[in-house]
Amino acid sequence: MEKIAVLTGAGMSAESGLKTFRDAGGLWEEYPVQQVASHEGWLADPALVTRFYNERRRQLLHAKPNDGHRRVAALERRYDVTVVTQNVDNLHEQAGSTKVIHLHGELMKVCSSRNPYDPRYIQTLTADNWEVKPGTLAADGSLLRPYIVFFGEAVPMIEPAAKAVADADIMVIIGTSLNVYPAAGLIAYAKPSAPIYLIDPKAVGVSSEYHVEHIMKGASEGMAELERKLG
Repeated sequence: MEKIAVLTGAGMSAESGLKTFRDAGGLWEEYPVQQVASHEGWLADPALVTRFYNERRRQLLHAKPNDGHRRVAALERRYDVTVVTQNVDNLHEQAGSTKVIHLHGELMKVCSSRNPYDPRYIQTLTADNWEVKPGTLAADGSLLRPYIVFFGEAVPMIEPAAKAVADADIMVIIGTSLNVYPAAGLIAYAKPSAPIYLIDPKAVGVSSEYHVEHIMKGASEGMAELERKLG
């Protein structure tokens, strides 16, 4: 069975009503990134950061996977698919994708602020219990923090993501500006023989050394066109 690696960014979930961070009207215009998505911001005001991610969860609970998510999941009927996402939502999983690597963490999880990746202290929140009260402690006695890779922190899942791309026979990139590293560097791991399809309605700066076919559509329309191209 041929392998497909799908790299998704904020544009993947935009059709589901989740705000992107970088576009006009995006979240970074409402909140300075250093305030809500950096280790320094967490240390300065953990209560503010906790409330910010509570609000993101509230939005996610009202969101549903879009047709693009569902079409990505449907690829599993014919291919061995690994989704590598920069998104912290769980819409790929809700749509039925079974192998999802989250590069930047997961919104519906919380962890120890002393040891964020110690599995003993990672908790999965539910639709009935999604709000974290500021000051809540993890089992190790440290403050419970969002299970999010803050800016400036290491990205622990980048190695499995790079392996998934390197092993793939086809690479698909959806809804990402390819401006955020290390995720943007994953394209360099694609086999020279692997076709690369880029689905995004806007122009995306990609080095001419990569043979990329750009489908200038949103996630749902673009995935429908990709299905036709893959036959």
